[in-house]
Amino acid sequence: MSQTRLCSLNDIENGDSIGLVAEIDGLRTSLIVVRQGEQAFVYVNVCPHTGAPLDFEPGQFMNFDRAFIMCAMHGALFNIHDGFCIQGPCVGKSLTPIASEVREGQVWLAV
Repeated sequence: MSQTRLCSLNDIENGDSIGLVAEIDGLRTSLIVVRQGEQAFVYVNVCPHTGAPLDFEPGQFMNFDRAFIMCAMHGALFNIHDGFCIQGPCVGKSLTPIASEVREGQVWLAV
C-alpha cells in the first residue's frame, strides 16, 4: 500500500472543506476533504442520488452553519463523520468514504 499526501490541515479552515483530485486505483477521482479540529474526513465527490458532484462552486461542500456536507443540487445533508445522508432524496444512503489519516498536520490518502 502506498500513501499519497492530499493536503495540509492548514489548507482547510476548521469546520470547512476543500475539493481535491487524487489518483485512486489508476483513476483520477474528485474528493471532498472536511476538517474537524485535528481530524479530516475524505469522501468521493459524488452524490449517491444523482451521481453528480456535490459542489456547484468548486470546493464548497458545507451547509450554511457548517454542520453537514450538503449536495448543492438538491440540498441533501450528510453527516461529516460517516457520510450518512440524513435529509433529502438519498436518505439512508451514504457518501463513499476514502481511507485517510492525519499525521503531523498532513492529510494522507491510503490507496
